[in-house]
Amino acid sequence: MKKLRSGYTTGACAAAASKAAALHVMTGVAQDTVEIPFPDGSRVMFTIISSKFLDNKQKQAMASVIKDAGDDPDVTNGARIDSTVSFAASDDSRSDSLVISGGIGVGKVTKRGLAVAVGNPAINPVPQKMIRAAVTEAIEAAAEKNQCCLDITISIPDGEELAKKTLNRRLGVVGGLSVLGTTGIVRPISADAWTATIATSMDVAKEAGLKEIILSTGRTSERAVEEALLLPEEALVMMGDYLSFSLVAAAEHRFRHIHLAAMWAKVMKAGMKIPQTHVRNGALEVKDALEFLRELGADDEMITALQGSNTAREIYGRLLEKGDGKMILQVCEAAREYAREVSGLEVTVYLVDATTTIVAQAG
Repeated sequence: MKKLRSGYTTGACAAAASKAAALHVMTGVAQDTVEIPFPDGSRVMFTIISSKFLDNKQKQAMASVIKDAGDDPDVTNGARIDSTVSFAASDDSRSDSLVISGGIGVGKVTKRGLAVAVGNPAINPVPQKMIRAAVTEAIEAAAEKNQCCLDITISIPDGEELAKKTLNRRLGVVGGLSVLGTTGIVRPISADAWTATIATSMDVAKEAGLKEIILSTGRTSERAVEEALLLPEEALVMMGDYLSFSLVAAAEHRFRHIHLAAMWAKVMKAGMKIPQTHVRNGALEVKDALEFLRELGADDEMITALQGSNTAREIYGRLLEKGDGKMILQVCEAAREYAREVSGLEVTVYLVDATTTIVAQAG
C-alpha cells in the first residue's frame, strides 16, 4: 500500500506567507521561498507563489502560499493563503509591535467555547504563535535596528465559499474559515481533525449552558432527531464514527443526557460494543452479527431466516420483512446500554432510516 503523504496546516501556510511578506516590505526583495520554525523545533521550507508591494510607497506587501494538505482529504487543500504585512506607526498606545488580524475569507468567532474569544478572527493560538515567530525571524534577518511595528492580515480568498463545506457556522465561526493547526503538520486521514471538531462542538454546547446533546453518526440521523427534539443548534455534535471517544468526551463535559442518533449498521455496532464504527476498522461480519442477535434472544428459526445475508442492512431488511420490531428494538437497547456503560450518562438511542424517519427508540 502506498504510504500517505503528510501536508501542512493553514496556520503553517499563513506563517510562511507572513514571513515572506515581512521580508519583502522590509528589504524590498520578493521571496521565492522561506523557511519557518515549527512548534516541535523543526524547520520547513515553503514555496512562495506571489510576493508584491501593494502601494507606491512600498510600505505594504502581500505574499501567498498554496496549501498542500498532503494526502489528507482537507477542503482547504489547494487553497491560497495570503498575508499582507505593512508598517504601522509606533506610539505609546500600541501595546504589541505585531498585530495579527483576519481579512477576506477568515471567519469571525461568534460563540463562546472556542480557542479564540468572541469577536476576534478565527486564528487559533498556535497559528498565531507560528506567525509571530516567523515574522520575528524576518525582522531579525532584515536587520531592523529600531522598534518595528507591523500589521499582519491573513486572508483566504476562497475561504467563505470553502467554509460552507465545514461545520464552522454551527461552531460559531462565520464569514470564512478558521486558521487552525497545533503542530503545523497535517497527518493524512487521521482522527485528529474529527476528534478536535467533536471536542470543540461540545465546548460550544457547554458554554451555551446546554445539559443535553445530540450525538449523530451522519447528517440524515442528526436531522431526524433535531426535528423531533427541537434542541438549539449548539446541541448538535456530529461524531461520525468516533463513538467511544464521543461518549467519553460527553462525560468529561458533564452533560446529563445524550441523544444518540444513527442508522442500523452503526446502531448494531454500538450494541456489539465496537468503539469505532468505520468499516476501515473492520467490516461487520454477518456471522458475528447473527451471534449477537442470538445472545439477544433470537431463536433458531430467526437465525436461519437471517443466514445468507451479506450486510447489516440486509439483516435489517429481513427483520422488517418478518415484522420483527421487537428484535430491532432489542438491538437499540443493547446500543443504549453500551453508551451508558462508557459515558456514565443517561442515553436515548434513536434508530433512523434513509427517509430521515425515527423508526425505533430506546430510552
